Amino acid sequence: MASYNLSHLKQLEAEAIFIMREVAAQFERPVLLFSGGKDSIVLTRLAEKAFWPAKMPFPLMHIDTGHNFPETLEFRDKLVDRLGVELIVGSVEESIRQGKAQEEKGPNPSRNALQTITLLDMIEERGFDAAFGGARRDEEKARAKERFFSHRDEFGQWDPKNQRPELWNLFNGRKHTGEHFRVFPISNWTEMDVWQYIAQEGLELPSIYFSHQRRVVNRGGVLLAENPYITLVNGEQYELRTIRFRTVGDASCTGAVESEADTLDKIIQEVASARITERGGRADDRRSEAAMEDRKRQGYF
Repeated sequence: MASYNLSHLKQLEAEAIFIMREVAAQFERPVLLFSGGKDSIVLTRLAEKAFWPAKMPFPLMHIDTGHNFPETLEFRDKLVDRLGVELIVGSVEESIRQGKAQEEKGPNPSRNALQTITLLDMIEERGFDAAFGGARRDEEKARAKERFFSHRDEFGQWDPKNQRPELWNLFNGRKHTGEHFRVFPISNWTEMDVWQYIAQEGLELPSIYFSHQRRVVNRGGVLLAENPYITLVNGEQYELRTIRFRTVGDASCTGAVESEADTLDKIIQEVASARITERGGRADDRRSEAAMEDRKRQGYF
């Protein structure tokens, strides 16, 4: 495997570790939001380094939509066992049963937006005052607006026009009772940085990130994997293709890309030539021009 021990990765790593330590110093009950995707896997490695030789001083929390890829859940449980940290699971299915969330209708109902309700309930129930997330500014234009420390009001909402300045690496974590912060240590990273860091650190990943054969349906230009949560409409049929996933999310809306990249080196070469962002294949992001920003205003990750 090629070496990706690049100086800018060391700078990005140092910045992220500084932010994590700052959160541990300013807040009483932080939590790391863990999806099983590559960005949250990188966050866990950074947290390991930030507090080594002690264990990371906060739990991991997964908001389970019930529409996960099985490979992701298997990887999550394996990683938690290795780290020896607490895993908290919030269930969207339970939120639906309690009448707090309403299942979408249609051929591929997404539970992505419903995660917001479960997430805010879990933050309030557990008393978390800061939640680490793996969002990066290069992913999507709404995320590009957000600061490292993202203040959320008592309703979990984000106001993009009223963000706090972050000059000279000074982060203002002051808040009122009931408010909390989302913190994004890898905001300045790109998709390429993430993959090079994964290669440099030798991190394991869910198998769906690598090229494999899977039955998919082409729905509006998005390749959706066969799963029990979507229904074929007239004229649609599954076909076997060689694909991989650039991002991990709700199986009913996360699109795959056709790819022969079955190693980290090949993925890095593929990312270098890509002209579409990794979220370009997310069906829920295509619902409107401001789909992500609208969800973030309401309390989404």
